[in-house]
Amino acid sequence: MAELDTPLVALFETVEAAEAAVKSLVAAHFDIKHLSVVGRGYHAEEHAGFYTAGDRVKFWGRDGAFWGAVWGLLFGGLFMTIPFVGPVIVVGQLATIALAAIEGAAIVGGFSAVGAALYSLGVPKDSAIRYERVLKSDGFLVVAHGNVTEVERARVILEDLHPLQLDVHPERGSVLKETAP
Repeated sequence: MAELDTPLVALFETVEAAEAAVKSLVAAHFDIKHLSVVGRGYHAEEHAGFYTAGDRVKFWGRDGAFWGAVWGLLFGGLFMTIPFVGPVIVVGQLATIALAAIEGAAIVGGFSAVGAALYSLGVPKDSAIRYERVLKSDGFLVVAHGNVTEVERARVILEDLHPLQLDVHPERGSVLKETAP
């Protein structure tokens, strides 16, 4: 994998807000190969699920249309169950990194596969753990990464959408820009 300079993580409370973030980045021609979305797949009380049909994945349930759309747009993903969090869907390049962490048994330091993938992108350990807690509380992560100029452009776009939090991690262990609720 090529060296990716800077990860940006935006936290959103609703699927509609995460969807607006993805649409805004796509409309601004942000490289979708550097974009990922993470969120809970469904809740136990829902009649939800997914199935594969050829090279496509079909979702149903409350957020099925969203997950189906981003799964296709961001070139696939990963569905997994994380202990104490529940079912999680990861789409985009972060899914490939999470899968590599699972296959390589590289999950260390109390991380789930999602936390390990975020950490490998350059997100500091404390932040990755905080993002896992956001997933547990039904939030959504929109992750963009690339060179500093691309990530700054993504930050400006996402800032206008008023995420719960917006973090840019220019190097492991530091936060350049953070907005909190």
